[in-house]
Amino acid sequence: MGETKQLRSTCTFLQSAQEPCARQSAEKVYMKRHAVIGLDIGTTSTKAVAFGMEGQMLVHRHIAYPLLSSKPGTAEQDPDLIFEAVLNTLRDVVAALKLLNYPLEGISLSSAMHSLIAMDAQGRRLTNCITWADTRSQPYVEEIRQMHHGHELYRQTGTPLHSMSPLLKLCWLRHEQTDIFRKAARFVGIKEYVLWRLFGVYKTDYSVASATGLFNIFSLDWHAAALEAAGISKEQLPELVPPTHVFRNLKAEQASWLGVPAELPFVIGASDGCLANLGANAVETGYVAITIGTSGAIRVMSPKPLTDAAERIFSYVLTPEHYVLGGAQNNGGVVLRWFRDNFYAAETAAARRQETDPYLLLLEKAAAIAPGADGLLCLPYLLGERSPIWDPAARACFIGVHYSHTREHFLRALMEGVIYGIYSVGQALEQTIGPCATIYANGGFSRSALWVQMLADVFNKNVYLPTVPEGSAFGAAIMGMYALGMLEKLEEASGMIRIRKTFVPNPLHHQRYQQSYALFKELYPQLKDSFSRMGKL
Repeated sequence: MGETKQLRSTCTFLQSAQEPCARQSAEKVYMKRHAVIGLDIGTTSTKAVAFGMEGQMLVHRHIAYPLLSSKPGTAEQDPDLIFEAVLNTLRDVVAALKLLNYPLEGISLSSAMHSLIAMDAQGRRLTNCITWADTRSQPYVEEIRQMHHGHELYRQTGTPLHSMSPLLKLCWLRHEQTDIFRKAARFVGIKEYVLWRLFGVYKTDYSVASATGLFNIFSLDWHAAALEAAGISKEQLPELVPPTHVFRNLKAEQASWLGVPAELPFVIGASDGCLANLGANAVETGYVAITIGTSGAIRVMSPKPLTDAAERIFSYVLTPEHYVLGGAQNNGGVVLRWFRDNFYAAETAAARRQETDPYLLLLEKAAAIAPGADGLLCLPYLLGERSPIWDPAARACFIGVHYSHTREHFLRALMEGVIYGIYSVGQALEQTIGPCATIYANGGFSRSALWVQMLADVFNKNVYLPTVPEGSAFGAAIMGMYALGMLEKLEEASGMIRIRKTFVPNPLHHQRYQQSYALFKELYPQLKDSFSRMGKL
């Protein structure tokens, strides 16, 4: 079970980095030295983070893995490499907790959405994990929209018709990978694959299921019309269970490797986006969570499912009493990484030799450029785009280039373009659910004061950074505590969440950004047809 050379990992002990929360209840004092692990199976890495009963982060471990893109439109991962990352992150965190003398109460899962793996009748995988970023199914979007009452599918499932959706991936497999489609006995996502390897059963939670385009968010069951459109039966999908479902019969081999008893509770948990809201304290109506990691998203909670007439937003399930509305974007931190690797390669190599973070240099350079990047605008659609335009054919471009612009102007404009994209989804959300007053931010971008300040200035709202940046892993741990009876209701977790910094908007910067944004939102409609033709060149 050792790590391969493809895996990059870090392990951090964090017990002393957090002040304990003042909130305590007498009947739970005995558990204050106990821990729950939030396991977040993400697009670029798996993270295992141990939390104490007062919300303090104890140990953090992550292992990165590659995205496989052999040709345009392909975005896959090796599920076995991801499973190895799961085992290794958990093994190290379990060992660290023993050294810290924190008994482990359970493990709770979060995972990225929209993935698809075909499995045969013997439980062997027939495909790689086809991720949300894979766009090969795009040609079938319009066919599904026209032949299967696309808007009604969206209204019932809460998932916009887009190549990210497993519904569309299944259509692509049926037409273009017919041998695999015929051999497939089951279709699962990455979390279900991991659970199959650990427990030998196929189960999925309502939350992950609600992002497949195959699940009815009102009846909490597989949606017959969507299954018909995909050409599959419900027997080919995992059994549906609530996010509080507990597994207790870990395979002996895996229990031995992890160093845990086979009966240790594993809570199935939910999707990473929904859990990020829970981990950021954005549970009340009007509280917004914004996450920018590899991709980006903005989400709000609702006590009931709601959809948008223009199909700009999704409506996913956290629990039957908590729905998460919002929009996800393909182009978050990945655009900064692209710019670093292609335009700051020499500086990046030098920083790594000196064992310093190359992003610090980029952020310092971008900070020297005034808000608005001196008139340079960027549509940051390097990987096409999801919400609110839902167009895999969209391309990135810079508009307004002048002789006076430098490399740093392009960097600043790229970062601002990411925030403008998030802001455009925020406007659609407010039109659907009403005004949103409070923003909580998490994800990798929250480590950049410059980027978070841009967010506050564009939205003209205070932005709060929770102490724990790993919102999805923390949300998974909270869901685990709730499922295992350590919390009476999810809202109790607000007492664990502390704010480490508040960003206050600069009104002058907001005014300047509004001028740029007015132009930004005009650009895509004017360039849409050109982008489509570019994809055919």
